[in-house]
Amino acid sequence: MESQQQEELFKRLLLQTVGKTLTVNPDAKLIRPQPGMCVKTVSEPDRHKVFVNICQSNSIPSPPQLSKEKLVELLQSEDTSSYRVPMSLGEPHTEVDNRSQGCTAYDVVVNQGFFQRCQEEPLLQEFVVLVSFQGLENKYNVELSRKWKLLKNRKVFGSVSEQNIRTKSKPVIQELQPQECSTATAKTPDFSLLVEPPAGDPEYLVAEIKLPGVLSSRSLVLDVGEDRLVLTARPSLFHLNVFHLFLVDQENSVAQFNKSTEILTVAMPVVSSQC
Repeated sequence: MESQQQEELFKRLLLQTVGKTLTVNPDAKLIRPQPGMCVKTVSEPDRHKVFVNICQSNSIPSPPQLSKEKLVELLQSEDTSSYRVPMSLGEPHTEVDNRSQGCTAYDVVVNQGFFQRCQEEPLLQEFVVLVSFQGLENKYNVELSRKWKLLKNRKVFGSVSEQNIRTKSKPVIQELQPQECSTATAKTPDFSLLVEPPAGDPEYLVAEIKLPGVLSSRSLVLDVGEDRLVLTARPSLFHLNVFHLFLVDQENSVAQFNKSTEILTVAMPVVSSQC
């Protein structure tokens, strides 16, 4: 019972670190976004004032072309999961409004050319606001009112901070050299996939993988895909390659290996369900 309680405490502490773990990425660079437009809304249910700065940068890839018919369909359904808009979501920062009251501001960065098209097409502008709201909700576990107002006399609220962005795409599956591991002789470890919370909308997908005989996390190669989890324990001990029915946030997923229990726990924020 004591061991189970320790595992539950460990899992809670791990989940608390999601979104707070800083990873040094050699394929990333620092950019300073250019102001674009600012929209005002409120968070639910506390009605706290929120400003979203939609900024622009040529360092962000341009999304694929979107037909007017598809755009109308997405706006009517308010479900943008079938169309990906590359964007960078900055950390929330506290600002003071013109009534000297505290409020929260977020910086969202999109491709500069895409932003310019949004300025020319009202439907596309409405769409980029919707995508920004949903991205912030998924990443920071907030709920934003869809009743928003475009601030016509200012392009940004508060100060826009520099952001780290990836300069090249991360492979969904990491390729291993033949001498590093032979999956033919490796065993499939015992594992479980848990949804947190167990009831209601899922916030996290938690994988618990038992790795008896593994002495250190240095022998593990882990790759988290949007809907796939791949793990290899060298040399030729374990190999796990499993799909799941969720789309997860790869960037903010975290993992912890407990040497005493020989269990690897991976916490993955859920973006949406595919079922």
